[in-house]
Amino acid sequence: MNVIPSSFTPPLGYARVKVVSSFQELITTRFADGVNALCWPRTLPGDFNAVVERLSAQGDIDTLDEVSLRALALSEAGRVAVEVLLADLRSLQSAGLSPVLDCIHRYPRDEEGDIVPTDVYSFHADSATVETDTYLCSYTESSSEGLRNEEARRYVDLPEIRAALLQRFGGQDDAEFLQYLNENCYDLHYAPLPEAQPFSFGLGNLWRIAVEYPGSPVPPCIHRAPATVPGRPPRLLLIS
Repeated sequence: MNVIPSSFTPPLGYARVKVVSSFQELITTRFADGVNALCWPRTLPGDFNAVVERLSAQGDIDTLDEVSLRALALSEAGRVAVEVLLADLRSLQSAGLSPVLDCIHRYPRDEEGDIVPTDVYSFHADSATVETDTYLCSYTESSSEGLRNEEARRYVDLPEIRAALLQRFGGQDDAEFLQYLNENCYDLHYAPLPEAQPFSFGLGNLWRIAVEYPGSPVPPCIHRAPATVPGRPPRLLLIS
């Protein structure tokens, strides 16, 4: 039987991530004291690559459901993987969430050379207007990467970047400019510092990460999607 071994260990002294031991602990633990990411490390049975190999690509990102997964002609290990995927979907749904399972061939990318990258390949924070969190799990290919808040600066706080954005805006550095930055998501993207050491979320691990919203007790978790490699299998991602 194929398995995805757990592959995340927080670096020594890494205070932003807390490892939990169950789904219940993952969904009930409150973010506090600077911790803005929870990881439930898991070793998963099943052949997830066999699942994506059987899928017929309809677009860059295909959303999967129980009907499409059960219709696949799979080996025993592939069928085990499908049951794991469906169990994860049901677990999050039972917690009142709205998870989506995507087979990702590629994400849209910004034009090269833009002042601030705003696609998911750039380190960024999720945002919302109400209290919420992001849940995610990668089953195939490279996983998401995280970055300590102390090892990054918002692009809009870098003087040369801010000046270039202000010139594009064509106004003053005032409330209207801040609204312009927010509307274009420029204020959600981060530049790693030279000494930054990104960490992998690993395959099979279920994560809950903090989102930027009014009144959040902790800073948002900075993360990015892995770069897609032509010729490699697509990415299988559960996200809510």
